[in-house]
Amino acid sequence: MSLLSRLDPRSGLRYVLILQLAIAGVLMASDVLGVIPSPFKKRVQLPTGPITPGDQRREYRTDRSDPSLLPQDGPLDLPVPEAFPSRLDFTVQEVEGLGRVLLLSGQIEVDDSSRFASYLSDMQEKPDLVALHSPGGVVSEALSIGKKVREAELASAVLAGAMCVSSCPYILAGGEDRIVSLRGLVGMHQHYYEQPRLIPVVFAVEGIQKGQGETMQHLIDMGIEPALMLYSLNTPPEEIYALVEDELVDTRIATQIID
Repeated sequence: MSLLSRLDPRSGLRYVLILQLAIAGVLMASDVLGVIPSPFKKRVQLPTGPITPGDQRREYRTDRSDPSLLPQDGPLDLPVPEAFPSRLDFTVQEVEGLGRVLLLSGQIEVDDSSRFASYLSDMQEKPDLVALHSPGGVVSEALSIGKKVREAELASAVLAGAMCVSSCPYILAGGEDRIVSLRGLVGMHQHYYEQPRLIPVVFAVEGIQKGQGETMQHLIDMGIEPALMLYSLNTPPEEIYALVEDELVDTRIATQIID
């Protein structure tokens, strides 16, 4: 039984708020105690290899994708770079059965949303699909790109061989139709909010809560189950929780599953 099937929307939102309080407690403890190395803390050795139900946590990397996490039992829908570009790169390819595909690949950086809007407006023909291959990046930019995808009435996709993790799924959420291949990967984790060391805890917590509120509102606006955030909040920043088919469908982050 999936996590979402055991939670009604009200319970899910209550759980999100409880996790926010836990984050606040960690920040307060860090502010008071500082960084104290613990001799008892050990780095957890994460599994490797393809994702299967119940075995869904993997190391989070921003430099390159890891093809070993994906089933290797067929051709790719379109070639994707193994090393992620340092910011979003835009390329257009004709793909049989999918039409004119605009591929967004790379890390999501400041101003990538405006770059995407400019690229889209300069295209002579509207793409049939926006495909994603990204380790995530700046959350606000991902939210903005997702909104632009929806405004343009485009479909979004994570195709075979591609990965869309961290903040990237918020772009995926923007598609009117959201296609995910069982040979691709959609993953979530806690967002990392870098704060000045001496910032008062109350302001750090306020910033985190504001960011989470904006993210939740984006999911609601896009027709996604906001309990998707539970997978994010339950996974440390250095890990990725890969969603399996039932979770993709139950949260509505995918409206169509393909091989």
